[in-house]
Amino acid sequence: MKLSRRETLVLGLGGLAALTLPLPATAAVDEAIAAFTGGAPLGDGGITLTAPEIAENGNTVPVAVSAPGAVAITLLASGNPVPGVATFAFGPAAGSRMAATRIRLAKTQDVIAIAKLENGSFVQAKATVKVTIGGCGG
Repeated sequence: MKLSRRETLVLGLGGLAALTLPLPATAAVDEAIAAFTGGAPLGDGGITLTAPEIAENGNTVPVAVSAPGAVAITLLASGNPVPGVATFAFGPAAGSRMAATRIRLAKTQDVIAIAKLENGSFVQAKATVKVTIGGCGG
């Protein structure tokens, strides 16, 4: 197949336009955040997310999150096909507002924790987890 200069230019501009579109994973994460927060702004601080910097096995990545005064905490994995990982709700008698679990990560990505505090505000914390393939990096 022989392409003319004009066809090559159109294909190149089409590819460039495709690169500027938002990724579906980003849209899904934004939708999950908006569903949890109701569109409220996110602050920083008041929440601690503990995740490994490097996970040799993406099938079982330990994650812990703590937010004193939280009513609910949600965990999101930005690179997974379905970003919502878990949501934890705390009642008024909860002694400590923390949760620990193991999650599955499809690839190297950000893990995001968002906490709804008792005063109705929302705070977030992020951690990038590098998932290695066979323990060799990736």
